[in-house]
Amino acid sequence: MDKEDSPLSVSSSLEWPDYVVIAIYFVGILAVGLWSGRSNKQDSISGYFLASRNMHWIPVGASLFASNIGSGHFVGLSGSGAASGIGNAAFELNAMFILILLGYVFVPVYMASGVYTMPEYLRLRFGGQRIRVYLSVLALLLYVFTKISADLFSGAIFIQQAMGLEGDAGIYVSILILLAIAALFTITGGLTAVIWTDFVQTIIMLIGSFILMGMAFVKVGGYNELIRQFFMSYPSENYTAYDLNNRSCANIPPDAMHLFKSIKSPELPWTGVIFGVTISSIWYWCSDQVIVQRTLAAKSMNHAKGGCIMASFLKILPLFIIIFPGMASRVLYTDRVACADPQVCEKICGSQAGCTNIAYAELVINLLPPGLTGLMLSVMLAALMSSLTSIFNSSSTIFTMDIWTRIRKNPSDIELLIVGRVSCLLLVAIGVLWVPIIQNAAGSQLFTYMQQVQNILSPPVSAVFLLAFFWPRTTEPGAFWGLMVGLIVGLIRFGLEFGYVIPPCGTGLPDPRPEIIKKIVGNVHYLHFGCILFVISLVTTVLVSLITEPIDEKYLYRLTFWTRHSSQVRSALEDKENHDTSPKETTPIMDADSSTSASNDSVNELNEPKPVVGNSVDLPVWRKAINCLCGVETQKASQDTVTVATAVIDPKQEALMASEFIKEDPKWLRFVNTNAILVMSVSAFMWAWYA
Repeated sequence: MDKEDSPLSVSSSLEWPDYVVIAIYFVGILAVGLWSGRSNKQDSISGYFLASRNMHWIPVGASLFASNIGSGHFVGLSGSGAASGIGNAAFELNAMFILILLGYVFVPVYMASGVYTMPEYLRLRFGGQRIRVYLSVLALLLYVFTKISADLFSGAIFIQQAMGLEGDAGIYVSILILLAIAALFTITGGLTAVIWTDFVQTIIMLIGSFILMGMAFVKVGGYNELIRQFFMSYPSENYTAYDLNNRSCANIPPDAMHLFKSIKSPELPWTGVIFGVTISSIWYWCSDQVIVQRTLAAKSMNHAKGGCIMASFLKILPLFIIIFPGMASRVLYTDRVACADPQVCEKICGSQAGCTNIAYAELVINLLPPGLTGLMLSVMLAALMSSLTSIFNSSSTIFTMDIWTRIRKNPSDIELLIVGRVSCLLLVAIGVLWVPIIQNAAGSQLFTYMQQVQNILSPPVSAVFLLAFFWPRTTEPGAFWGLMVGLIVGLIRFGLEFGYVIPPCGTGLPDPRPEIIKKIVGNVHYLHFGCILFVISLVTTVLVSLITEPIDEKYLYRLTFWTRHSSQVRSALEDKENHDTSPKETTPIMDADSSTSASNDSVNELNEPKPVVGNSVDLPVWRKAINCLCGVETQKASQDTVTVATAVIDPKQEALMASEFIKEDPKWLRFVNTNAILVMSVSAFMWAWYA
């Protein structure tokens, strides 16, 4: 197998056909985003944040997949494949089961309750605001410091390798362009634009990645030859180094082709794979705003379940289109991808910890002809932008509905729409500023870094959501203290985990951690710690709930799994301050123009004649631009908002409509159930085959 003649050489820049393809991609995806956003009722709360609850199962499923598979997956997951084999495919295959759990258990309750956000659900379920505010802030922190920053970091790696850029200036210019385009149709178009662009970008990702996968398999001689050569892919002596035990720093574990590894494995022990991955997956797929918001936009329960099943089928693909190509990259470009000498690695990819993160970029640069290279760069841009747009939209929803309504009492719908768009801009700015931080913190362990942070912070949230759904006896003090105890324990682990910088293999420097920290952190895998943290939070929540006053049944209709079909009128758990500024319970099938949260002041304000675009009164150009951007430019929109805001809905009728909304057509229910069984059977086969 031919290797590169000069592993230290800088990758050649793109050719003109590649730039043409990239330009066509940008123009096309921007047109789709702006068209879909303008065709939707983006001047309403539901239109902007939930796509008017009118999305088909195909774009819902594609958006679920695209929101998950960002550039962090293409860079981090292929890098993990190049470093240690297929082990991290466990996260992808596990998600196939958890997505079914989302569609069949969690979404019916969310839809019946009529919520916009997950913190809002917990406020309805437990009353008060402290849990809602805590989870809102926690979600925003996780989005900025793991998802946005990781995607930007991985995107920067790919752009640097693909375009042969040296230094940071070119990288940040490219990132700013990506962010500007992603933010443009997210801010102007809302969730509809995000979902439809995700749909288009999923098609682009699949086409490009299948082409590259096929060419990689052909280049290495097929599947069996890939496995055989992978275990022999060690860099030459000039590009490797050894640890203190005289083992190669480019070591390939003997169980690289197994999903279930020894319980003492430093990578992914089988106990952690079964239990730890499941706990973090429940948080990510069933209670994370970015994911759940896509299913809440579905037009019916059948479409929500169908979207989850479609995404579950698509989760089979990352093993083949990302991980195996990463392994092929190590076979083809061993000295660059598998380099282990810290000084050499720093010259190749800028990281002393290793260069496995450039595995996918190396295939794109060296394997594809001009034009196709531009297509695959577009694939990476599509993955980056689909994740960023999803995160921007969901983060703005959380900030607007869960935090801003605590700052501003009785805000109007127009104010909420403007705040949602401005919060997107703030997230863009913070994400850009955090890029150098994540670049220094993650090194070549991007995927592991993301999973470590999530397993430190997410298990308490998983515990509280599961208890909220299945144990009506759970109380607000129990949930709050379960979260707080879990947070304290998790932050202790976080400090121990990241408080010391461990020298890369091959430097010859000793581990600076005290022995007690080595034992605590080194002997307790982060997936095992996630299990321990989950149990601690679960037990704390149960014990505190048992010694506090239970919540009356009249407050829980359509808020637990057992009462999701109830048509009883639900009483509201009021805040201690006796004023709740968040939107009240809304019927899922109503457009959010019918939200009952608008105050009398805002209604009166809207009733007053005001100059708007399309009216006879002229406005300055800057005001017209702002009105257009914020979706309040038409007189019809204002009139519609007034008409519905002043409407009075009978609580009994509203409760009945909410319970009826999650009922399903028997014919389509059988079809959906059959496919759910099929996808779980396929996942079980994959687990057994690679166990």
